[in-house]
Amino acid sequence: MDVTTETKKFNKLFADYHGLFVRFANTYINDEATAEDIAIEAIMYYWKNRHNLTHESNIPAYILEVIKHKCLNYLRHIRVREDVEQHLLKHMQRVNNLRIATLEACDPQELFSLEAQELIDQALAMMPEKTRQIFMMSRYENKTYQEIAEHFSLSVKSVEFHISKALKILRYKLKDYITLILFL
Repeated sequence: MDVTTETKKFNKLFADYHGLFVRFANTYINDEATAEDIAIEAIMYYWKNRHNLTHESNIPAYILEVIKHKCLNYLRHIRVREDVEQHLLKHMQRVNNLRIATLEACDPQELFSLEAQELIDQALAMMPEKTRQIFMMSRYENKTYQEIAEHFSLSVKSVEFHISKALKILRYKLKDYITLILFL
């Protein structure tokens, strides 16, 4: 057959069945543009493979079968995408619920207290042993300078020196924290 005869056959097939094929696909797809694409792809698939079919083949039924499979593939793809979207949505809901619960349980006062205590512990670790002991007796055991001086056999001025040294280390270690407290 020559090219013009083939073109006429294709044009006749297209003119006679295109609308039916699109309506068939759209019945399942419910999207006119996608149904149009599927119908055209099915016609093109038939046209490319027409020489592999017997002369007794029912061409419109063959193309409808191709459309059916393309619609099934499309709908399965949509179902997989929706399943993934649902899974992602549920995951995001769990993440957001966790964030909400975490924020509701958050006590900024406690966070600052814990952070400050950690900084104080670090500052105490930086102090010489005797300075740390004197500072802890003064601040944690509420001992007077006189009592501390007697305990270590020091003068009250020496105790004042150690306390001053400890406070200097603490001020240095807590400088950012103190600025934040003053800001708030």
